[in-house]
Amino acid sequence: MSAKSSAITAVGRRKTASARVRLTRGTGSISINGRPAEEYLYTEALVKSATQPIRTAGLEGQVDVSVNVIGGGPNGQAGAISHGLARAIQKLDAGLRAPLKKEGLLTRDGRMRERKKPGRPGARKRFQFSKR
Repeated sequence: MSAKSSAITAVGRRKTASARVRLTRGTGSISINGRPAEEYLYTEALVKSATQPIRTAGLEGQVDVSVNVIGGGPNGQAGAISHGLARAIQKLDAGLRAPLKKEGLLTRDGRMRERKKPGRPGARKRFQFSKR
């Protein structure tokens, strides 16, 4: 196998965030947009959420991850990274699909922000009703 084809790529999405994940065999380093994961995802909960597929698959310290993520906020980006990682790990080893699926990591969360409607102050809110 050539050096270029040894990297596995996948795309993960959540809300308006989109993450392109590149997975290679290595030492366990995770970089997001050129920065370490702990620095980019500034809370421990976000880092834990984003790297859950690696722990579920039991690949801690065995794969290097490079992520390019755009759009959304911190939580949406962490969810997109998690989704992309799960899809990449599934491509790496098809036998890991069952535990990833059981944890719900391969399912795309389709919940999006509802758009604001014309003639209203928000998506569902109405202006105050005045009888007189």
